[in-house]
Amino acid sequence: MREAFHDQLDGIFADLSDICGQVEVAVREATRALMTGDIHTADKVISNDKAIDDARERVDDTAFALLSLQQPVAGDLRMIVSALRMVSELERMGDLSVHVAKIARLRVPSVAVPEELRPTMERMAETAEDMVRRVRGIIVDRDVDAAIELGRDDEVMDQLRRRSFTELLSTDWKHGVEAAVDIALLGRYYERIADHSVSVANRVVFVVTGERPGRD
Repeated sequence: MREAFHDQLDGIFADLSDICGQVEVAVREATRALMTGDIHTADKVISNDKAIDDARERVDDTAFALLSLQQPVAGDLRMIVSALRMVSELERMGDLSVHVAKIARLRVPSVAVPEELRPTMERMAETAEDMVRRVRGIIVDRDVDAAIELGRDDEVMDQLRRRSFTELLSTDWKHGVEAAVDIALLGRYYERIADHSVSVANRVVFVVTGERPGRD
């Protein structure tokens, strides 16, 4: 019975890894739609979000079943509770990708990102996608060192976010209020994807060590 129980626990983390892979694709494709004004890609990101939602429900069902039937303690309980929180964060990252895709779709046939903002926004998107990719490896390997390193690297996204605001508030801005709102929202969406990535990585640290990064 205990062996089967631990197989189910491992299965939950395998599911988390798969969901993270789906989120990575969603971030990448939403960005492609944003930068190209491709409405078909945007629609695909939006429709595919249901698969992430369904996967989240399956993880929830499995986790709650283990809680009710197995009465886990100590490390096993920590894993289940952390998994429930991690899958919620991953689902939210998928939702944020949908928000990016919706802005892309809203501005078709135009492109939402003005030309001079493209380098910063592309860098933010690349950083967000890279962090999601790294989180997937952290989940698979339960890699504490990589998780801590990811938290430190989040400063890159924070710097890009500040740069986007500097460009947005420049006296040279000539794209109007609508474009300004789009850029402010897009920056927030990518920043939040990065924040959720760090949070998931921190929960992996907690699963492995029983301690939260940054706390004594």
